[in-house]
Amino acid sequence: MIDYREIFDGKGIDYLTYRALVDQLLLEGKTTGPDHSEAMLHYSKMNVQRMNRVDKTANLTEELSAVIGNLKGNYKFLVITEGWCGDAAQIIPIFNKIATTSLGKIDLKFVLRDQNIPLIDAHLTNGGRAIPVLIVLNEAADQVLATWAPRPQVLQALLKEWKKEIPDALVVAEKLHGWYAKDKTQTTQAELTALLDGLED
Repeated sequence: MIDYREIFDGKGIDYLTYRALVDQLLLEGKTTGPDHSEAMLHYSKMNVQRMNRVDKTANLTEELSAVIGNLKGNYKFLVITEGWCGDAAQIIPIFNKIATTSLGKIDLKFVLRDQNIPLIDAHLTNGGRAIPVLIVLNEAADQVLATWAPRPQVLQALLKEWKKEIPDALVVAEKLHGWYAKDKTQTTQAELTALLDGLED
């Protein structure tokens, strides 16, 4: 049985603390998780740039902003992530913008996947530990109201096809991040708008 409240209050860190953790580990020649290989360090460095870009350039859509403004209840967003995860870098800044825009209605915390294996194993995607995972909790953090992971549905379908057709994982990653660059967070925001809109039905 997962104690979401204990994880949220005891292990969760806010967005700025998470970003500072990734930066500090990179200065030490490390990334989050147990694998500090050159490849993983490269991914983490690229992801810092991606998060910086989304932080600076992405604006919430009118529809998403309106749904956030109309929220009556208070919620907790628990996000499972890692610094080396490319999808997370493209998406978690949007979670932060949602929480910031909510003016206190949404409390956002992040935890690392590889330090919370029972948690990620309770939220697998097609049997895999794909991240990021957004877990929407009630205000008391003792009930899961909704989840969203690990990328927009249309991209999930495309990625499945790309992996079948293209043996080179680096080429697949290029296509993935090319899709994110063209989409400019719009599909992610549309799915999160629908998720938030359904919370108080």
